[in-house]
Amino acid sequence: MTDAVPVMGSNRPYLLRALNEWINDNNMTPYLLVDAGRDGVQVPQSSVKDGRVVLNIAPRAVAQLVIDNREVRFKARFGGVSQSVVVPVTAVLAIYAQETGQGMMLPEDGAAMPDEGPDDPTPSPEGGDTPRRSHLRVVK
Repeated sequence: MTDAVPVMGSNRPYLLRALNEWINDNNMTPYLLVDAGRDGVQVPQSSVKDGRVVLNIAPRAVAQLVIDNREVRFKARFGGVSQSVVVPVTAVLAIYAQETGQGMMLPEDGAAMPDEGPDDPTPSPEGGDTPRRSHLRVVK
């Protein structure tokens, strides 16, 4: 019998959807901070500053917003011109309320790296398995 740990998919799209709903329910404006240099990011280049872009995804600012497990898609007006925006979930660095700054920097959850994990534990010098440290952090 093996003690294989099941591999879970990314939690990032679930966090994005939940925080977007929370921000909207509080009548605030959800903003995404995006790494515009990542593969698959389709945003107007005129909006990119220092390799990043901030996108307003409030219902009054966008049309056809979809946050699925792979990407965030919507249509928005930039300089008066309607454009399609596509942002892979892996390129989203944070989601926050514009009015208060409350939200979350999204952690790298490692779900896209299937080669890492418990399948090949490195034995410790004592001969047992290497103790694992938790990936969780205390946030105050």
